Amino acid sequence: MKKIKISLILLTAFIMTISCDETPQEEKVENKYEFLVGSYTDSEEEGISLLTINPEENLIATKVIAAGVKNPSFVVSNKAQTLVFSVEETGGENGGKVSSFKFDRQNNTLELLDTEESFGNSPCYLALDPKEEFLVVGNYSGGNFSAYKISNGMLEHVQTINHEGQSVVSGRQDGSHVHSVVFHPNGKQMLVGDLGTDKIFIYDFNPTYAVPFNPASQPYVEVGPGSGPRHLVVHPDGKTVYLIHEMSAELGVYSYDAGKMARKQVAQLTGEGFIGNVGAAEVRISPDAKFVYASNRGDANDISVFGIGSDGQVTFVERVATGGETPRNFAITKDGEYLIVGNQGSNSIIVFDRDQKTGKLVKTDLAVSINKPVYFFGLN
Repeated sequence: MKKIKISLILLTAFIMTISCDETPQEEKVENKYEFLVGSYTDSEEEGISLLTINPEENLIATKVIAAGVKNPSFVVSNKAQTLVFSVEETGGENGGKVSSFKFDRQNNTLELLDTEESFGNSPCYLALDPKEEFLVVGNYSGGNFSAYKISNGMLEHVQTINHEGQSVVSGRQDGSHVHSVVFHPNGKQMLVGDLGTDKIFIYDFNPTYAVPFNPASQPYVEVGPGSGPRHLVVHPDGKTVYLIHEMSAELGVYSYDAGKMARKQVAQLTGEGFIGNVGAAEVRISPDAKFVYASNRGDANDISVFGIGSDGQVTFVERVATGGETPRNFAITKDGEYLIVGNQGSNSIIVFDRDQKTGKLVKTDLAVSINKPVYFFGLN
């Protein structure tokens, strides 16, 4: 009996030793990235698409997940990724349209919930307030923006604000053209880039008011005549605003302090001696907030990279061809590893490897064809 007990003890110790020597295997995490893609459409089969990228498997693919949506040129999702909102960049008696969808993230399907008039032609930009209680749409041809209260994905129109004015370029700036609506990180103000009037308008945001938007104490800041404000982004610290000057192909750097804005710097997006048409389009800040990127269309078809200094001002790093025509939009993966460019004119999406230390870009072999891609929204 004693020998049996000793044998059992030795066997147990041996099994425990083997178990302790086994090193737990770490589960391999794939670098898989997904984006909602907005586009201009030429058929009922087109609409909102899903872009999937897996560099480790050399995989890139797109799939239409909401067909029949006409010109969904701007698409956003809420943080929970249960709702998606899209414009229909069209025109009519009551402007274009804005729609909401139920988003089944597990199956990547969209179910239409609501469609409302945008009360201005050519809706081209969407923004959710930080608490995701309001949706704001900027109407380019309408020269205004409209606000909607969100309730279980349904949209209730609460306000439309029309801009008045013009600037110096005939045919492009004969009236207001709202091109972007961006909430400041403080959640108290919204900035509106108006290409037609050469102004960034500033609005106070009070969600409990019947009309939530009212002009701020400094109602706007003027940019250079003929610049054409387009898209803008606010630095995470809230102190600096980076604005695309579409018509002059520049990156404008503006200070922000308690609702007051002023121009600090203007950086050119074309190299010395460049001759040709321009059309600056998108601006993005890297996830680590150390670099800012800007695209330029026309005959340039490139992306300029700038380093961000401690004072918010920028220093030129490099300029890289996008491998296609008309880079209206691009996006950076949330881990900062890659930059994805949509070339509207050549119907392509191309992936660039991004050096996180230098900010520089290198074109990869990952590319896919898609009809007129014009916006990316990154998913978790």
